[in-house]
Amino acid sequence: MFKFTPILLLSVPFLLSVSCKSSYKISTLEYKDYRVSASHYKDEAVWLLIKPYSDSVNKSMNDIVGIAGQSLEKKSPEGTLGNFMVDAFYTMAAEKYKTRIDLALMNFGGIRLTQLPAGEVTRGKIFELMPFDNMLIIQRLKGTVLQELLDLIAARGGWPVAGMTMQIKDKKAVNVLVGGQALDPGKTYTVVNSDFVANGGDNADMLKSLPQENIGYLMRDALFDYIQKQGKKIGARLENRVSYVQ
Repeated sequence: MFKFTPILLLSVPFLLSVSCKSSYKISTLEYKDYRVSASHYKDEAVWLLIKPYSDSVNKSMNDIVGIAGQSLEKKSPEGTLGNFMVDAFYTMAAEKYKTRIDLALMNFGGIRLTQLPAGEVTRGKIFELMPFDNMLIIQRLKGTVLQELLDLIAARGGWPVAGMTMQIKDKKAVNVLVGGQALDPGKTYTVVNSDFVANGGDNADMLKSLPQENIGYLMRDALFDYIQKQGKKIGARLENRVSYVQ
């Protein structure tokens, strides 16, 4: 479903070339803190080769990349953590793809932390927030298809969105505004999304057959770039982007 490759594994093809008759494995990989260690190897020389890479990975995960002025929360139909992330995707997609973006969204399940605590935020914490190597892609959706997608989002209780607002009524998206204008069924909208959802993940089957623009830009890298662009300030507000209506 998602794609995730620990950084250390990039050296595995090289290490396998050391011997075609032996196999080696790391004895422990602590995902939570991004620490790589080993207590024993069949060949001590292999561990000596790996150690500089593991030391570099472990050190970089402790680097402070930004400061959260307040605790950001994962909530639906709208939460500050989701707003922060989708704002990053909206902003960085426009910059990297050099095009006007109408709206950005992400699936609620793609947020892998329930909270980003206030204070210093490490590189490792951003990896915990978004550990999968999903790409930030662009699709151009007719208004009718966008409505279908938003209805799916409404039925699932709301996802983070940027560049638009919507309300949920009877598990349908109503009062949809894109850039402050009512959704036009005949208009084509430039939408920023993850390759996971664009390929039909989370039941977004209506997107699978649509062309994608993909420059190989990781969503996680978009978060890092956005934080840097914001002067290392991390924050977001609740703005009634997605809400319920009777």
